[in-house]
Amino acid sequence: MPPTVVTTTPLSFAPAAAVARIAAASRRTQQPQSGGDLVSLAMGEPDFDTPRQVTEAAEAALHAGRTHYSPLLGEPALREALAEKLTGIAASPISPADLLITQGGTAGLAASILAIVGPGDKVVIPDPTYSLYADLVSMAGGVVVPVPLAPDLHWDLDRLADALDGARLFVFCNPGNPTGIVHSRAELEALADLLDGTSTLVVSDEAYADLDFTGRPFTSALSLDGLRDRTVYCQTFSKSYAMTGWRVGYLWGPTPLIQAAARIHNTFNGSVNTVAQDAALVAVRTCGPDIARMRAEYETRREIMRTELAKIPGLTLSSPEGAFYQFPRYDLDLPSAEVVAALRTTYGVAVRPGSEFGARGEGHLRLSYAASAESVVEGVRRLADGLTALRAHRTHQ
Repeated sequence: MPPTVVTTTPLSFAPAAAVARIAAASRRTQQPQSGGDLVSLAMGEPDFDTPRQVTEAAEAALHAGRTHYSPLLGEPALREALAEKLTGIAASPISPADLLITQGGTAGLAASILAIVGPGDKVVIPDPTYSLYADLVSMAGGVVVPVPLAPDLHWDLDRLADALDGARLFVFCNPGNPTGIVHSRAELEALADLLDGTSTLVVSDEAYADLDFTGRPFTSALSLDGLRDRTVYCQTFSKSYAMTGWRVGYLWGPTPLIQAAARIHNTFNGSVNTVAQDAALVAVRTCGPDIARMRAEYETRREIMRTELAKIPGLTLSSPEGAFYQFPRYDLDLPSAEVVAALRTTYGVAVRPGSEFGARGEGHLRLSYAASAESVVEGVRRLADGLTALRAHRTHQ
């Protein structure tokens, strides 16, 4: 008998509306790592290894059989240690009951934004800023209202005041990604004044708080009476402790907000693995000197990068005050995505297009100095060669 031929009808599939909303809104790109002949100044993560005592704590937890489910809010000891730390920052009592341990800072941002924002809600974000915020607002069905920054890359308070009228939420990062600026106490007090008497909530992403090079004390939103009671504080172990791959973050906020965020996080993330939380507890307790060591190295690299960038014609440098980014403007009449593609494929240096972070980021490049000093020097050299060649090509067209 001849074989039976079975025909199948191709699956007809349309993704959920939330997927389409994210796809339409998202500007995010993959972050290439250095390798082969590619020098990456695009990565948003430390190049340092996790401190040894943290890794050893994880090994000890594994050997001790700490491999079972953790409480959904997080390990009590870690939450207590973080509450003690935040009490010092806020100069006001912080309860462990209002802390949620999350699957990295990303899941913390997702849990907080999805817990607050509903369809049609107005959400204000600076432009440019970290691109994940707009994606999450779009997932929730909210309406993103980008507010252009002032020429110095700080908030334009007049524009911000207009945009915040009727807003459900304002999301910002401090220190800033991609700009590297640090919002001062005066700016945060101005924000508190703008929100006084309104129901607008705030998500303050302070992932880079330990990387402040201004010489003045860093001001957290938690430390201001006018912001604390309306703010979800989002933090991560990724940047300060060089623990990006461990995926541990946390949220603090007013009880109803954290309860709502926990409901979201527990639904699609569940509890963070116990071993990583035990390691994070050791980081909180012991890594002060490690943070200081890494911070000093970042500051050195920051100066190296700025010195080398200043040699490149046609670049207008920003004045980075924190995080580990430079955000220069270039003078070529080319989209930043096109510039980045040419730099990577022809000149072997990866940077991030400013347009990834918002429409007002166009014409900028984001460069990370979370790379070795040697990579910074070589990467900027390749950047200079690429920009020079692109400029010459445009001139002769």
